[in-house]
Amino acid sequence: MPVPSSDFKKALGRLSEKEKEALVLRAVRRDAELYDTFGFELLPDRTLESVYDTSADRIHELFNVAVTGRLLNRSLVKALRAALQEAARARRVTKSKQLEIDLSMYTLRLIFDNYTGQFSSEYQGFFVGTARLAARLTQLIPKSLHEDLWLEYKPELDGFLTQLHGRSKSRDLKFELPRELVLPE
Repeated sequence: MPVPSSDFKKALGRLSEKEKEALVLRAVRRDAELYDTFGFELLPDRTLESVYDTSADRIHELFNVAVTGRLLNRSLVKALRAALQEAARARRVTKSKQLEIDLSMYTLRLIFDNYTGQFSSEYQGFFVGTARLAARLTQLIPKSLHEDLWLEYKPELDGFLTQLHGRSKSRDLKFELPRELVLPE
């Protein structure tokens, strides 16, 4: 992203309130993420919980609507990729890494509740994507969250990792899949 120059800042300062308002409205019409960011910053009813609910609904829709057709495994890979993008977008809007972790855990819950049968498919894409998400969370939780919150995620994430290691495909992964969430002391 470009850094605003001093000339740009001075020109912006010379604009009237009405011109600034028109400029902001034109910008948010073009960019949905900018609109969501401004909505989160400016509107009192847009809280972390409401952003979580909205994003969780989108992720749920991705897995329910997008997962159709002959190539279920490919649809699941696309839905997983889109769900991770939605979690990252929610983090950029709110600047909350915990929200991204919560949405990623929600995605794993959806997968393990509904789609573990696809782990046995001859195509590895969905299993590998799910394993990468679980492995990424084992790094993200200790790095991004306060140590008081680590124990909140540990039992559920350890259960997901155990289920992933229970599959024969876990031996064919090209990366190290942890067996549990290791917490630094």
